[in-house]
Amino acid sequence: MTATCSRVALAAALALAAAAAPAQDAPAARQALRVCQDPNNLPFSNTRGEGIENRIAEVFGQALNLPVTYYSFPQRLAFIRNTLRYKLPGQDYPCDIVMGVPLGFDQVSVTKPYYRSTYALVFAEGKGMDQVRTGDDFLALERSKLDSLRIGIYDRSPASEWLSKHGLVERGVPYKIMNADPAQYPGEIIERDLASGQIDAAIVWGPIAGYFAKRVKTPALRVVPLKSEPGVKFDFQMAMGVRYGEREWKQQVEGLIAAKQPEIQAILREYGVPLVDESYAAAGK
Repeated sequence: MTATCSRVALAAALALAAAAAPAQDAPAARQALRVCQDPNNLPFSNTRGEGIENRIAEVFGQALNLPVTYYSFPQRLAFIRNTLRYKLPGQDYPCDIVMGVPLGFDQVSVTKPYYRSTYALVFAEGKGMDQVRTGDDFLALERSKLDSLRIGIYDRSPASEWLSKHGLVERGVPYKIMNADPAQYPGEIIERDLASGQIDAAIVWGPIAGYFAKRVKTPALRVVPLKSEPGVKFDFQMAMGVRYGEREWKQQVEGLIAAKQPEIQAILREYGVPLVDESYAAAGK
């Protein structure tokens, strides 16, 4: 009886304390859709609002009836720490959402995915590879042809793993994935070096491949999406990221992803993103 009475008394005391405590302020109404972005990272974002993620942010801003603002920081090391998590004493966060993160990225609270793409092989037509439609077709080229190629890849990417697995590591021309030059952008490997013939092919993330292959008019470039295989994961689902603990905001973003899926898919197709299904992942599991 004593223990029961104690619990009742404690519950009553807690209830009185809660009633006496000042009410917690509700989150302030949003005045803008504040986006964390890289200032020079086409096809995803730039300061002129020309990227895929800029376009999707504008769709979301219209749906929320809010202006879209950007906080820019180069997407090199510590991007999340210097954007989504950046907060000085007495000040608010400068931005509230990252428009593109891979599913499973643990530095943010990740939404449901809104597209799946894969790494792609890009090469100029009329250079002895016109029959290539898949990664297997490429590997089936005559060995003398393969041994003559210069294949541009970003270091520490699945592309380098793939070349190594298939005995083509010597054909790789490595590019730095973390370049300190703020003017550098990932599409240079296609738009500058592949287009000029400095390399014969490139293997890069699908959205980069599709966008910059479309921008190059001469020579005509072909984009071949690559399937994941044991030991090499090429395909990734992409989502959005918000701060941990902001459950209602995350749910609102996921609602926008679902409601605006037709507009999102149209933007992705406009930018030439290779959109793939789960069959591109199955072999890699």
